[in-house]
Amino acid sequence: MRFTLSWLKDHLETSATVDEIAEALTDLGLEVEEVVNPAAKLAPFTIAKVLKAEKHPDADKLRVCQVLTDEGEKTIVCGAPNARAGITVVLAKPGDYVPGLDVTLGIGKIRGVESAGMMCSERELELSDEHNGIIELPEDSLNSEVGCKFTDWLAENRPAAVDPMFHIKITPNRPDALGVRGVARDLAARGLGVLKPLVVETVPGGFACPVAVEIDAGLKEKGCPVFAGRLIRGVKNGPSPAWLQARLIAIGLRPISTLVDVTNFFTYDLNRPLHVFDAAKVQGKVRIVPAQGGEELLALDGKTYTLAPGQMVIVDDKGPESLAGIMGGELSGCDETTVDVFLESAYWDPITIAATGRALKITSDARYRFERGVDPEFTLPGLELATQMVLDLCGGEASEVVVDGAVPDTSRAYRLDPARVISLVGMEIPEAEQRRTLEALGFTFAGDMAAPPSWRPDVQGEADLVEEVARVASLSKLVGKPMPRETTGVPGPILTPAQVREKTARRTIAALGYNECVTYSFIDGAAAAMFGGGSEAMRIENPISSEMTHMRPDLLPGLLAAAARNQARGFADLALFEVGPAFIGGEPGDQVTQATGLLVGARAARDPWGSRRPVDVYDAKADVEAVLAAIGAPARVQINRKLDAWWHPGRSGNIALGPNVLATFGEVHPRVLREMGVKGAAVAFTIRLANIPFPKAKTPTRPALALHDLHAVERDFAFVVDASVEAMTAVNAALGADKALIEAVSVFDAFTGPKAEEQMGAGKKSIALAVRLQPKDKTLTDAEIEAVSAKIVDKVAKATGGSLRK
Repeated sequence: MRFTLSWLKDHLETSATVDEIAEALTDLGLEVEEVVNPAAKLAPFTIAKVLKAEKHPDADKLRVCQVLTDEGEKTIVCGAPNARAGITVVLAKPGDYVPGLDVTLGIGKIRGVESAGMMCSERELELSDEHNGIIELPEDSLNSEVGCKFTDWLAENRPAAVDPMFHIKITPNRPDALGVRGVARDLAARGLGVLKPLVVETVPGGFACPVAVEIDAGLKEKGCPVFAGRLIRGVKNGPSPAWLQARLIAIGLRPISTLVDVTNFFTYDLNRPLHVFDAAKVQGKVRIVPAQGGEELLALDGKTYTLAPGQMVIVDDKGPESLAGIMGGELSGCDETTVDVFLESAYWDPITIAATGRALKITSDARYRFERGVDPEFTLPGLELATQMVLDLCGGEASEVVVDGAVPDTSRAYRLDPARVISLVGMEIPEAEQRRTLEALGFTFAGDMAAPPSWRPDVQGEADLVEEVARVASLSKLVGKPMPRETTGVPGPILTPAQVREKTARRTIAALGYNECVTYSFIDGAAAAMFGGGSEAMRIENPISSEMTHMRPDLLPGLLAAAARNQARGFADLALFEVGPAFIGGEPGDQVTQATGLLVGARAARDPWGSRRPVDVYDAKADVEAVLAAIGAPARVQINRKLDAWWHPGRSGNIALGPNVLATFGEVHPRVLREMGVKGAAVAFTIRLANIPFPKAKTPTRPALALHDLHAVERDFAFVVDASVEAMTAVNAALGADKALIEAVSVFDAFTGPKAEEQMGAGKKSIALAVRLQPKDKTLTDAEIEAVSAKIVDKVAKATGGSLRK
């Protein structure tokens, strides 16, 4: 959004400086991108007078001039054809920067004659493209005396040339600031001036409008609630007046003709886009209809657009004339031959305009405003003001207004609670000041209910009222205050137990040597189906790519994809992990937190001692057990093989408490590795953090460290069991023999295979357990050790069906 200072002062009575206005705009949320002040670059130039002009002795086209300046007479060599005695000129002295030439002047000799400066043309000062001669100032004009600043002369005689221009960034929620009056209203509310009243007088119609208008019934609800227009006959179209051209040029628009320039002026002045049709080129009734599809329109930008079904278009009896709310058509455009003009003002649905503009890839000032939301109640007043300007500048006679539809009702009200400014923002603002601020912004009050104006579609609740009050009061006045602290006792924990567990799992896995990944929560449909997902409930309605169409049912596919990308770049040995959400359904509660690790390749680098080996199931098992221990999972668990399809059926297992699966570990199924493009061995683990029961004693502190003065006693046991018996069964049985005395049980040997069967019988194997006994009160006697050993043998034998190995 661009506007000049003089344009702003048409709506705001203010004495604020350019810097004060720029600072206030940014503080109000209308961030200033740029301030262009032409007076700054013209500040060095002064007024001078040519006393004498003689032909250069060595050049026919040059003149040696004696020029009276504020520093006395100076000799200046000039090549301009109009350089002569008696004229008042603009002088650039040595050391001055000339913007049109992009040079800094110095004292130099021209054909042997020393020249102390130059007399400037308009192009050299970037005032216009005129360069046939130097500037001649009228002698009777104000501030034309020798030594006066040229900027002072411009301010009195050509103010548009030194009018500062502001360029501000408008956020999507502030469509009202896309008009100069909306910006002026904000500044007035801040206290930088007084908003001038906007007087709208109805222009009487001298005759019935011969052009009828009609909105398709299906578009009145959503599309075009109201469409109005009137015919102005007998106009004289041509170049717009200098003041209007200067306004448009200053903000980067090209003046076209008076009729078109008027519509552009109202677009920026009051945020009211309009359109003009050459009435002679319109046949029959003007209708707003949805396109059937396939219609073509040559627009004012010179491009032909093919319309899709449903896109709003303005048509007459011969076909499309304009893209509704976006851009007019070339065939009905106004030019210097236009005598009768149909002036249109309408309110268009923002979403419909945005969809059409994006589909056709058209960017225009009208679309930019309509898709953000203009003031619907200003539709007819804007038409009246534009009609009056056309009559003033082009003459003619206006018809009666024709209207179809009705202005949509935007009335609503919210309660203003003065205390909420403190609770939401932290600023103490008196209630009277809050009311004054909102009233200055156009809000009206009925008791404590504040009704937003029609030009503020962004205000949709009580919190928005608070935001407006705080914004105008200036959020820069917020004072930092420390959070209140408890005066006694130890502060309670900030993190929940689940958050602590997640943090501990992340730190433990990283400490085991894994690198953390953060992958997308969406994967492609084929990968989702491979890992138990891929249903329609998990499909994303508007995916960011064709490879991210479904919510991930597990973290493993994202890690496998990352491993495949790394392998493609030469990194074969990988240890990756992620802690994050997986999705088992499409409802809000169907989200679970997992901690997943993946090992690919070998466990060690190549070395002369043969340390390198492929990762195996026991690597994954050791790591998952370490993580479970760190987050407080029970030590006594079961291993089962009720596995999901993406795990190897014979080299994987679930760690469970009955039917409750805490974690899964093992090799990834070769079929999955092949589909995901991962080469070599790959093992993984997945921990379901929510399934792990929390300890019954809830305390934020760690348990006391238990140290024992007595030496521990270790005993080894070897059992002959069936080959199908799992070692964990024997370990759990041994642990249960004496819970108070037995501190740990581990497997240190497994004797299996043909040789084991030769010694122990077919289908048999040997499992050797190391049991650690930790006495607490007294040293154990041989009898006590033997008694515990007997219990261990008995428990393991009953649990496994085996016997102590001889």
